[in-house]
Amino acid sequence: MSRDRYVDFLRAWAIVLVVLGHWLITALVREPGGEIAAPELLATIPWTQWLTLGFQVMPLFFLAGGHAAGGSWARTRAAGGTASGWVGGRALRLLLPTAAYSALVLSAVGICSAVGVDRDTLALVGWAMAMQFWFLPVYLLLSALTPALHAAHRRRGLAVPVALGVVALVADVLVVKAHTPYVGLLNYVLVWGVAYQLGFCWRDGLLTAGRGRTSVVMAAGGGLAFAALITLGPFPVSLILVTGQTPSNTNPPSAAMLAWVVAQAGLCLLAAPALRRLLARERVWRSVRPVGGASMTLYLWHMLPVLVAAAAFYLTGLAPRPEFGSVAWWGLRVPWLLVLGVILAGVVTALRPLERGLTLLYERTRPDAGPHRPWPLWLGLAASIAALTRFAVRGFAYDGRFPVLPALGLALGTALVMASGRTAVRRSPGRPRSPEDVLEEAA
Repeated sequence: MSRDRYVDFLRAWAIVLVVLGHWLITALVREPGGEIAAPELLATIPWTQWLTLGFQVMPLFFLAGGHAAGGSWARTRAAGGTASGWVGGRALRLLLPTAAYSALVLSAVGICSAVGVDRDTLALVGWAMAMQFWFLPVYLLLSALTPALHAAHRRRGLAVPVALGVVALVADVLVVKAHTPYVGLLNYVLVWGVAYQLGFCWRDGLLTAGRGRTSVVMAAGGGLAFAALITLGPFPVSLILVTGQTPSNTNPPSAAMLAWVVAQAGLCLLAAPALRRLLARERVWRSVRPVGGASMTLYLWHMLPVLVAAAAFYLTGLAPRPEFGSVAWWGLRVPWLLVLGVILAGVVTALRPLERGLTLLYERTRPDAGPHRPWPLWLGLAASIAALTRFAVRGFAYDGRFPVLPALGLALGTALVMASGRTAVRRSPGRPRSPEDVLEEAA
């Protein structure tokens, strides 16, 4: 009863939009020779870039994540827990399902490579299965920095996200105007860190004082700044990466993306009272809760149905072939989304035993309030973040080859984070906890 259902709703809503957005922009075309091509919808049909304003909901992930992490760390700190113990538990909750997913995909890549699957095809599939990975190293890094970020929040409050935003703007100027190399990498932490830090402020009431005036200022100010930056400034409207588009709003996150973070956070706060009343109804909450509990599974596995549908309908020639971008093509997006939804439901059901196994493993290896060996945690986090970053940039089969070093890095990193924990005390007999129960307790 102490949980904020609205925060859980934001995560569930964000994951649904991410899945639908990726499915919507994934376009498959069967070439005359039988090959499957995947034209880039946002680049081929430029007006579709406006759709990204509705589907770019990563600010909600980081905002809700900051809200939940701030509460969790505050409770741990009040109970005498240590930073390394808390960070280890949060990291392991993310790394275990990610490592399991990566192991299965990499096994498939190894088999396909051994039997001589075309390298270009393998590289495309490997990229599709890792396209969502960019979020993971950023979120892991922010989780690792949470004790320090929250300490700054307790001392300075709203000044912290403001300062992060100012530094992000300076970095963006250096990227866009001076073309300074590597500086843009800072904005992956700074821009998304603003949303994460705003989550702290939201939880502690700093954004809800003044009868909603702060929310209105954020929504209106962020929206106007975004409009100015895409009309008068150099930034495109697309909030998702478009090949060849310079500058980009996501690679690295730009000043326009920062404005969108502020605007979306403000809109989220404005919608909170009405949606909280709606979520208080048990029937509505029962439909939201399972999505939140399965959010990591949905996020990791949602591109697998695209590969299944491609093999079942496009390689066999069963899929209709309307002109790409035509009215008929758009009409077929509806059954396309429905088919992928049915396949994903089957995938989630089939993965239940794996989820239960990961839950038990998490229970037995999560760090306690003070791990006996904290150094493996930080070394493991560094290795995991580096490996996940490599997968995010190059996919699981760059140039059609098996990624030996990133695979070893992720395996080693996950093992080290697990080694920093302890064997959990055996639970008393009773109902075994589901992955959703563990997720809710840890959040």
